Amino acid sequence: MPYVEIKKSRAYEWIKRILDISLSAFLLLLFLPIVLCVAIAIKIDSKGPILADTPERVGKNGSLFKMYKFRSMVENAHEILRENPKFATLYSEYKRGSYKLKDDPRITWMGHFIRKHSLDEVPQLLNILKGEMSLVGPRAYYPDELREQQKKYPNTRDAVKIVLSVRPGLTGYWQVSGRSEINFDKRIEMDATYVRKRSILYDLLIILKTPWAMISGKGAL
Repeated sequence: MPYVEIKKSRAYEWIKRILDISLSAFLLLLFLPIVLCVAIAIKIDSKGPILADTPERVGKNGSLFKMYKFRSMVENAHEILRENPKFATLYSEYKRGSYKLKDDPRITWMGHFIRKHSLDEVPQLLNILKGEMSLVGPRAYYPDELREQQKKYPNTRDAVKIVLSVRPGLTGYWQVSGRSEINFDKRIEMDATYVRKRSILYDLLIILKTPWAMISGKGAL
């Protein structure tokens, strides 16, 4: 996918990467007891793997990567929604709602809890260590999501190109400002605004706001 780079200094890029590695390694150790409890609870709660088997996401420069997330839905949830004729109406609602569903029947009992408090996102710390993601950045979108939403909101195409020039983030500007309550056109513009304004201080401010977003569960679906 095409992208437009908003250049920042090498110092910023180096410091950001050092922060990504050091903080994600620290958080993995800090969350280890929670990770073990969540993994056990997922296996007890429903049939299927601990990690979600989801389609690849679009990363920096339009490259695709496999995002790690705890499974919060029934097994094969993405295939069921897209391919099962019984879910055709739900899939149409999913696309109309900026690829979010307010009442998603595929979410498990445990899934509701870990999604509300963003615990399903913790395995993405491994993506950060691998260099596929950053602690702070835009949302990691699905390829079909970007294609369909740009058809729906053609005025977002320039913003999408800017967003794809950087690594997606575990948290970000829109995630701490309402999260899933924000439609795609506003969300992608907020992501592009972050890319233009990004700095170490701005990243640290978003990181400091993230724990409250996790605890409150505001806007989570």
